[in-house]
Amino acid sequence: MHARLVKAVLVGLSTSCAVPALAAPSLGPIWGDRAVIQRDRRIVIEGKADAGENVTVTLDDVSAAAKADKAGRFSVRFPAREASDRPLTLTVSGKVGEAARFERLVVGDVYLCSGQSNMEHAVRNGLDAWNQIHAAYDDGLRMVTIPKAVSDRPLDHFGGAVAWQATTPETLPHFSAVCYYMAKDLRRRLGIPIGTIHASWGGSASRPWLTAEGGRALYGDAEMALLHRFAIDPVGAVAQFAPRWEDWYRKESGGKRPWADPDGIDWLAVPRMSPWNHWAGTPLETNPVGTVWLRRTVELTAAEARGETTLSLGKVDDLDMTWVNGHPVGNTYGPDQDRDYRIPAGVLQPGRNEVIIAVSSGWGDGGLVGDIARLALTAGNGDRVALESGWRYSISPVKAFPPRSPWDRQAGIGVMANAMIAPIGHYALKGVAWYQGESDVGRLGYVQRLKALFAGWRRQFGGDTRMLVVQLANFGAPQPAPTASAMAELREAQREAVAADSNAALVTAIDIGERTDIHPANKQEVGRRLAAAAVGEPLPQPRSAVREDGEVRVTFSGVQGTLAAWSGNSPLGFELCGTEQSTCRFVAGKAEGDSVVLPDAQGTATRVRYAWANSPVVNLYDSRPLTPPAFELPITRK
Repeated sequence: MHARLVKAVLVGLSTSCAVPALAAPSLGPIWGDRAVIQRDRRIVIEGKADAGENVTVTLDDVSAAAKADKAGRFSVRFPAREASDRPLTLTVSGKVGEAARFERLVVGDVYLCSGQSNMEHAVRNGLDAWNQIHAAYDDGLRMVTIPKAVSDRPLDHFGGAVAWQATTPETLPHFSAVCYYMAKDLRRRLGIPIGTIHASWGGSASRPWLTAEGGRALYGDAEMALLHRFAIDPVGAVAQFAPRWEDWYRKESGGKRPWADPDGIDWLAVPRMSPWNHWAGTPLETNPVGTVWLRRTVELTAAEARGETTLSLGKVDDLDMTWVNGHPVGNTYGPDQDRDYRIPAGVLQPGRNEVIIAVSSGWGDGGLVGDIARLALTAGNGDRVALESGWRYSISPVKAFPPRSPWDRQAGIGVMANAMIAPIGHYALKGVAWYQGESDVGRLGYVQRLKALFAGWRRQFGGDTRMLVVQLANFGAPQPAPTASAMAELREAQREAVAADSNAALVTAIDIGERTDIHPANKQEVGRRLAAAAVGEPLPQPRSAVREDGEVRVTFSGVQGTLAAWSGNSPLGFELCGTEQSTCRFVAGKAEGDSVVLPDAQGTATRVRYAWANSPVVNLYDSRPLTPPAFELPITRK
């Protein structure tokens, strides 16, 4: 049977460098055996070939032809298909004949699961892992994990091989638990193939996941140019970024400038070359979070100081800003990243030289944590000056985390999206599940970043892609009285961004977290709630707070049945506030149908808050049972 030919669409994509000749045409890296194609969406298949080469792509019994552009890129489109588990075959052929063949593709719903460690959290580390894993046999639930990588520009390839896999006890243990449990429940609800693309990175902020367009819209051309400069001129980029870091530190420390005036602060001898939380008897042993200055004075001969030099620091936990004789030479995030900084000619001098490092740690270990034998200055003439000892330290009073560079691996502009999302190409999706925010707590502008994230991913995956957001779980010490909470502010930013979007949904985890573990194990319930939101099931959401006759009535949408307070007469976690934080007070109200009524006889409150704490305790549920998300609402008059 001859394949039926349909109209092809050629998409020319700009590139900054020539594409080398290819031996045979290839498809985008997301395509492979067992891939799941999004149902009811136009199918876009992209690939690479020799410039000008004629290519034929065949999906089942339908073929499309295209001619590769000058950059070697081609794209074809196929009509939408209904959901089906009937196996399909996909081939691409060119001047050398059939180049690639993929088998057992199916059509269903495809979801991208992204975020930080709570999305990355594997099935094997969650609740009931043994039973869940050993019962996992489902060829209709397919998974692919994108390897971790970063880039200053959008790529058309991943940082390693990817492969779609059916769910089995062998493939499931290391996959995202939240993503799997969402997909598992969608399979139960819909009975069609479900594909899940997992691309997350523990500790990542939201900014690395922005598309290039989103990054440019929020941060401007100058920041994007600085990001690209780092790839070709890291020393120049660091020098350009350093004044921002230095201005921040002067402001936070009351004018201190240790990089330029190291004798302006007090120094102590480093007790041992190890992570600083192992320094027994020092404040860092019990409180390792913050910024610590490290200093090494180096005596050099004229020959050693001459020409370009390399400063090797090994691994540093977490973030360093490094100067040599007051000249900025390096800024890197990541405890697994070796630091080898180029020192331009003219920076070093015969005699005394100063290496100054500001190391900022946000969790656990801190400082120089790698092989100390790597610490050295290597001169252009090959001489090596060891730096394994002789270090001094000074604990900074500044506790805030410093500004992050555009190339920062965990917080840079679009660096993860460029390497982990862009290569997916225009692969149609049903939706995105986003579980991230812990690394953005205390950083302004999350609403804008989330909106830009939505917009950028919809441009790539389709304008009707549904966005699902997990509101952060409860974590931290109990809160016996109302207080300010940066985590609560982040949750409210998540809610605001979703409320402003007509095709987004918020699911909350404020009642299923663990106050002593930022990675709660109950991912099954998070997945179940995401699945409900994915299919459009209404979830409890605050709608209004209205003053009426000495009371404030808070009304909710999406309530199933009626609201009820568990284990008590009154719903917990409600606060009435005036304009200042000091006016906030807990209020014992009552649940009535889809509302909670709060007494306010004085009528002074202007805001209602619910679950406004790092680790709130809540007991308000509808009949499913689901609790409303944490929120803050202004009080209006009837």
